Amino acid sequence: MTKKQKKTRNRIIIVLILFTALLILNWTGVLDGIPWWGKALACLVPYLIIGYDIILKAAKNIRNGQVFDENFLMMVATFGAFGIGEYFEALAVMLFYQIGELFQGVAVGKSRQSITEMMSIVPEYANVEKDGEIEETDPEDVEIGDILVVRAGEKIPLDGVVIEGNSFLDTAALTGESVPRRASVGDTVISGCVNGEGVLRIRAEKRYEDSTVSRILELVENASNKKARLENFITRFARWYTPIVTIGAALLALVPPLVLGGGFANWIHRACIFLIVSCPCALVISVPLGFFGGIGAASKIGVLVKGSNYLEAIAEMTSIVFDKTGTLTKGEFRVTGIKPADGAGLTEEELLEKAALGESLSTHPIAQSIREAYEERGALTEDSTGQAKNAEADAAGKKAIDPSRLSESAEEPGHGMKVTLDGKRMILGNAAMMRAHGVPFEEEKEAGTIVYLAEEYGPSMRYLGAIVISDVIKEGAKEAIRDMKAVGVKKTVMLTGDRKEAAEAVAKELGIDEVHAELLPADKVDRLEKLLTEKPEKEKLGFAGDGINDAPVLMRADVGIAMGSLGSDAAIEAADIVLMDDDVRKIASVVKIARKTLRIVKQNIAFAIGVKVLVLLLGALGLANMWEAVFADVGVSVIAILNSMRTLRKD
Repeated sequence: MTKKQKKTRNRIIIVLILFTALLILNWTGVLDGIPWWGKALACLVPYLIIGYDIILKAAKNIRNGQVFDENFLMMVATFGAFGIGEYFEALAVMLFYQIGELFQGVAVGKSRQSITEMMSIVPEYANVEKDGEIEETDPEDVEIGDILVVRAGEKIPLDGVVIEGNSFLDTAALTGESVPRRASVGDTVISGCVNGEGVLRIRAEKRYEDSTVSRILELVENASNKKARLENFITRFARWYTPIVTIGAALLALVPPLVLGGGFANWIHRACIFLIVSCPCALVISVPLGFFGGIGAASKIGVLVKGSNYLEAIAEMTSIVFDKTGTLTKGEFRVTGIKPADGAGLTEEELLEKAALGESLSTHPIAQSIREAYEERGALTEDSTGQAKNAEADAAGKKAIDPSRLSESAEEPGHGMKVTLDGKRMILGNAAMMRAHGVPFEEEKEAGTIVYLAEEYGPSMRYLGAIVISDVIKEGAKEAIRDMKAVGVKKTVMLTGDRKEAAEAVAKELGIDEVHAELLPADKVDRLEKLLTEKPEKEKLGFAGDGINDAPVLMRADVGIAMGSLGSDAAIEAADIVLMDDDVRKIASVVKIARKTLRIVKQNIAFAIGVKVLVLLLGALGLANMWEAVFADVGVSVIAILNSMRTLRKD
């Protein structure tokens, strides 16, 4: 509770005691002999104690041209009640309105707590090592390349690379996961994680404003700017609703006495009730609070939702498209088959060596897996002339790659490599690349990614064989697909640049409904466009990818979901929703949170409007008193707020 809320609470307690005492004195007849002005004064003192800030706000808003708000309604209604002699009712309305406001403030604070807990990732300081001395510095003043010293229990202030030390990092504030992650020399670490043990020396790789913690906080703070359709509806509704009911109350107070005759007091009383009931607090507060609670609930499980509009979108998602590598599979490729072509005259070791040399300058994960297989398995100990080679094996017994044998290297994106090895042209790539170069080859049917090799042989190219590389399916991927179907996702699709056989094998194992393979990045966008046109208009389509090479597709989908890789820049920029720890199972959890949030928000809208319309009609007909009006305002607000807070609770 804030200082302001504590002051309001103390005022409420004082006025509640005074109000109770006045009611008891009134009910026992002690006040019967007191003149009207005495009763008015007795109620006016606690009224001003509890309501002075509301009156000041209303006056300030009127001066600024913002007349029609809840402060204005409460001021006019209670002034009117005083004017017709309803002193106790006027005091009761202001007192219970303030109780409702306090309750609302505390509820908003609690709903923010799950998100503001994320604010605890903000580092207060950075220990910068300079000339052997450690200097405590503001993280914003740290430069790229500075050496940071992070002791046990301290937060990592900026993204960087560990250059000394070993430890376990607590990433719970970022990922929602309690299991610490190992960090050792050479590992990239991100700001906001807490060092669990030991001392780490880290070289800063980014400035503070570009670091993960800074970008995440910026997104969280901006989330409230991206409103759902229901929120925008309520904003527009309140903008027209409040002045209309104010004018309606004025007409109710003036027209009937003038047309029908009789006194004004009864109709002013009805108009005051009308004003109190018309206060749109329940709607204006509970709807944004519900969405904020939903975003907070998602943050608790390590999912960053960039706005309530995206929470609304994922609640309506009935189809989801997945990228394969890095999303459903780990992206950890390994060589599972080496198949020299008949007549090529190569052993498995020789074919693997040529593949490793040909891929030695590529940064693709598949190329890396081929190089690792070569190093771990070992290449030939002698070349074709019988001379020893790779004699300088490393301490682990791995064979070194000799890049000097490679004179030219060029990559064909989405297809493979063209190189010159030992003075001969060689191509390595997929089946499409072999066909494009007119290489007669035998297409492999084995599941996995296939890298075919062909070498210059006279005027043409001779097929040398194939390397089979398999990816590892992520833990929980199968469970994730099952859970998504359980929460109402009707269609699951997988897009990949991988071979059809490999893609279909993964899709079959995971239970994916539809698969499209051998796609280039541009093909993925085209395929997604087609899926968007095929889906029903009111339903949404989501895309889940690793956020690095899938940015165009992530941005084109109705809702883009990125594997955050503990804060990947590309993921955070491109996606609408970021899974901070890459656990694809959390997509189903977010769908459940979003649908629960929308259900609660709609309940609040129906309940608040229903009760208010009923009591407004009763008040206009003279069948409702001030106490019913207080319930229709404060009571409905409290109930709606309590209902909104259910979004924070795990089912």
